[in-house]
Amino acid sequence: MNTDSLALSAGPLLLRPWRPDDAPALLAAHEDPVMRHRLATVVRDAGEAERWLLVQREGWESGGRFGFAVTDPAADGALVGHVVLKGLVPGTGSAEVGYWTTAAARGRGVASRALEALTGWAFAEFAGSAGLRRLELFHRAGNEGSCRVAERCGYPLAEIVAPPRPAPGHRHVRHASPGASDR
Repeated sequence: MNTDSLALSAGPLLLRPWRPDDAPALLAAHEDPVMRHRLATVVRDAGEAERWLLVQREGWESGGRFGFAVTDPAADGALVGHVVLKGLVPGTGSAEVGYWTTAAARGRGVASRALEALTGWAFAEFAGSAGLRRLELFHRAGNEGSCRVAERCGYPLAEIVAPPRPAPGHRHVRHASPGASDR
């Protein structure tokens, strides 16, 4: 998939594939103690940022992971978050979505807008070609903000998940609307 001109609109926000020059903003975002607590993968230095960005690029190239930087054009394109579609295996009918927002962006609807844009894109792009019918969203237990985002975006709570995931959490699920693969 050619990502050079790919961009998704999410209200006033823009979602685009990650670029190598995003490393400083990525590092700054990961300085947030809340993110360090909630994320399974934390970026702590320039080398880790380069490796994380490489994983994003390789995911696009392989078709197994589609990570988007969420930016705010009204703030000179500042990074405000990340959304990702991952685990897409043709024929399984399901994949996983995830997201995070920068500390300064929390409480502004960034996660909801970005997740809704990613969800629409995922079902439109992969319902027919990969048979995508179901998206799953996981978050750690106690992350009430993520529960609200999931519910707001049409991902009702499906179950409480215990380890072996990295930590106890919640699984939310959204199904494609009928006829989604006909588009």
